[in-house]
Amino acid sequence: MAALAALFAVGFCGNTVTLTVGKGTTSTYTHLVLVANLPIHELAIREKGAAEFLDDMKESPAMTFTQDSKAPLKAPLSVRFSVKGGGYRNRDEIFPAGLKPGSVIKTDIKFEG
Repeated sequence: MAALAALFAVGFCGNTVTLTVGKGTTSTYTHLVLVANLPIHELAIREKGAAEFLDDMKESPAMTFTQDSKAPLKAPLSVRFSVKGGGYRNRDEIFPAGLKPGSVIKTDIKFEG
């Protein structure tokens, strides 16, 4: 089983992590759905001007993350996520305001899971 997991991880190495805005996302990001193209973990967002990231987004199903907020989120948003055995990766202000479902955000981060 460990060998299969290693082959799975090696197959993704060197690919760039992208996030696709998922169906149901609102223009003010009160409901935000992000779908990762690779197996990342602990995805969190930070509003413009905020010192801290919000709590980790909920992951379900696999590689699909959701965040609900009572108030509109101030864009551009920053993201932080972890990859198994690789620590955290951050990208500041990569989500502009008003992205629509289907929009793809390229993080320029190579997957090294």
